[in-house]
Amino acid sequence: EVQLVESGGGLVQPGGSLRLSCAASGFTFSSSPMSWVRQAPGKGLVWVSTINSGGGTTYYADSVKGRFTISRDNAKNTLYLQLNSLKTEDTAMYYCVKGRTVASYSSSQGTQVTVSS
Repeated sequence: EVQLVESGGGLVQPGGSLRLSCAASGFTFSSSPMSWVRQAPGKGLVWVSTINSGGGTTYYADSVKGRFTISRDNAKNTLYLQLNSLKTEDTAMYYCVKGRTVASYSSSQGTQVTVSS
């Protein structure tokens, strides 16, 4: 059974930083591309970033490019998202996904990021 457990969210002021983590189990993590998606209050899921299985190729939504960095540690079965220069519009529940798209999302608890002064 695929299990993804996100952590690291919190309340931060605009311009601040956070590092999200996603602990994965139940599948061969090192063979799977992984992604982050987010859901703002009252909105649908939106793709944020994807990393290939080896970690050498990354993709970002235009809205986060240059501010967020996705990475992974295959030895620890863990996915990361470094969030810098946070804006109020980054406020959302963040979820990690086994796969490349929002369509690959299956239920996980997520981690809440709130950007507010």
